[in-house]
Amino acid sequence: MAHFIADISGSRGPASRLGSKSSGIQSHTRGWAAGVEVVGRNDAELGDVFDIYATTGSSPRGRRAFVGYVDARGQFIAAKVGA
Repeated sequence: MAHFIADISGSRGPASRLGSKSSGIQSHTRGWAAGVEVVGRNDAELGDVFDIYATTGSSPRGRRAFVGYVDARGQFIAAKVGA
């Protein structure tokens, strides 16, 4: 049974994907030079957590930087600067 569900919609219509508690779920929404990656996972202590990364989009010199995460209560916790 699915633990995570991802929905997306674009020019080709809507689509959805499922993830289990062990597999988690991942998405990367991006343009040419900027994007955001979200990784959903289940943590034994924290419950469901969604890690958020800022990316350089479709750039061939792709990079990503951890921005923060959303915890099981739906609160955003920002990354510590310099961490």
